[in-house]
Amino acid sequence: MLTVNAYAAPSATEPLVPVTIERRDVGPSDVLIEIRYAGICHSDIHTVRGEWGQMTYPLTVGHEIVGVVAEVGTGVSKHAVGDRVGVGCMVNSCRECANCVAGEEQYCLNGNVGTYASVDRDGTITQGGYSTHVVVDEDFVLRVPEAIPYEAAAPLLCAGITTYSPLRHWNAGPGRRVAVVGLGGLGHMAVKLAHAMGAEVTVLSQSLKKQDDGLRLGADHYYATSDPATFTDLHSSFDLIINTVSAVIDLDAYLGLLALDGTMVNVGAPPQALPIHVFTLFGNRRSFAGSGIGGIRETQEMLDFCAEHGIASDVEVIGATQINQAYERVLASDVRYRFVIDVNTLA
Repeated sequence: MLTVNAYAAPSATEPLVPVTIERRDVGPSDVLIEIRYAGICHSDIHTVRGEWGQMTYPLTVGHEIVGVVAEVGTGVSKHAVGDRVGVGCMVNSCRECANCVAGEEQYCLNGNVGTYASVDRDGTITQGGYSTHVVVDEDFVLRVPEAIPYEAAAPLLCAGITTYSPLRHWNAGPGRRVAVVGLGGLGHMAVKLAHAMGAEVTVLSQSLKKQDDGLRLGADHYYATSDPATFTDLHSSFDLIINTVSAVIDLDAYLGLLALDGTMVNVGAPPQALPIHVFTLFGNRRSFAGSGIGGIRETQEMLDFCAEHGIASDVEVIGATQINQAYERVLASDVRYRFVIDVNTLA
C-alpha cells in the first residue's frame, strides 16, 4: 500500500493536522492520481465536525479533486498516465440497481461510496482529497478539459455539478426565470451556469454587498432578502429557485416567489430541519424539491459545458497550513468564492 501525506481531523472538535494515510494498491481497474488541487466544500466542515452524524476519526475529507494520472491498472482503458483528471463526491456504486443502470449513480439504491467517510469496497473508511494521492476506480474518474485552469476546475467536481444538475433537470434556459438564493461557493456557480444556459438570472442575497460580483458573474437582477419589499415586489416571479444556503430560511416566503408550476430546489444542506406549511404549495401549484450531485455521465457533461462556455470557479488558492483558518472564513462567508488547497504544500 502507498503511504501519502494528508491533512486530517483527529476528532469533531479539534483542528485538522498533518498526517499520513494509506492508499490501496492499484488494482486492474484502478487509477492512481497525483493530486494537484483540492477544493474546500462546506460539506467538509459539516462532516468533520460531526454535524451530519457520527464519524470515524482521524478523517481526511475533500471531494473536489483534480490532478494527473500517475499509474493505471492493467485493465484501464479510459485514462492514461499524464491525463488531467478529477474526482468528485463519489468513488463507487453498486452498478446494478435501476438508478445506477440509468446513469444516476449518485442515487444508488444500495448507497454509493462517498469519496470520504464511506465504507470502501475493501471495508476501510474512504479518505478524501486533502492528500497527495488517491486511488479510484476508472469509472469514477472524470476528464478535465485543458480549457479549464486546474485550480479553478476543482470546485466544479462538487459546487459545479451540484448546481448544474438541477438547472438541467428543471430546464433552465431561454425564457425561464431563475433565482439563486445565496452568492457563495454554490451560488456563484449557479449564476454562471444558469446565465450560460440562457436563463434570466436573479440573485437573492441577504444584502447588496456582493451585487457588483453577482452582475459580473452573469446575474440580470440582484435583490436583498433583508428588505421585506423584495418578497412583495417579486411575488410569483420565478419558474425555478435554486437555494444554495446551508442555513434555515423562511421557506414559505421564498416559495411565494414562484410562478405557476414553479419549483424551488434545495441544494444547500443545513443540519437542522426546514419547516414548511403545505398550504404554501397549493398556491400556483408550487413544488419544493431537493437535488444532490450528478452522476458520472452528467458530471462529465458539466465539465465539457464549462470548457465550451469559459466557465470555472472563482477561487482563492491556499497552502495546507491555512486549512483551519479557511474553515473559519467559510463559516463567516469570507471567501469569494471557493478555497482551493495547493496540494504541493503537502509534499
